[in-house]
Amino acid sequence: MLTAIRHTIVGFIDFCHKPFTRIIPTQTFRYLACGGSNTVLNIFIQFIAINYILHKQPVHIYEGYAITPEVGAYIIAFCISFPPGFIMSRYIVFPESNLHGRIQLFRYLLTTVTFILISYCLVRFFAIVNPNHPTLSYTFVCIITAILSYISQRMFTFKTIEEDMTGDDVVAD
Repeated sequence: MLTAIRHTIVGFIDFCHKPFTRIIPTQTFRYLACGGSNTVLNIFIQFIAINYILHKQPVHIYEGYAITPEVGAYIIAFCISFPPGFIMSRYIVFPESNLHGRIQLFRYLLTTVTFILISYCLVRFFAIVNPNHPTLSYTFVCIITAILSYISQRMFTFKTIEEDMTGDDVVAD
């Protein structure tokens, strides 16, 4: 059943890719489709969390410590959208990767957290450098992190390793 679902999703994405075949490679298009849909899911969950779960109220963590409703909603959205993001990356975008699933999951978590920190730093940087155009700055941050994230997912998280004739794993260059 999961294979049928995967084939349906891949078939739909590849059908949508046909007009862009000469411009965008298939894997890149799949990454954009999966990442874009996961981003929309994340934004939707953040909206629901901040307005209907947290009711725009701070989240009290410990005596005297609270986080803003925006940060609380971000954490909720991350926890919900992280698994589908990993599953789509593993089975739709990078199915050729032969690393063990637990290694992929750990690397996916590591790169995701790294890019959250990079995004935060870049947003803060552009707030200082370009304070009059926050939307343009944020768009630029999204483009930078999306490109770097794709490269890191392809070369690190979901890379393919080759096995030599003795059965030992050899990293492909």
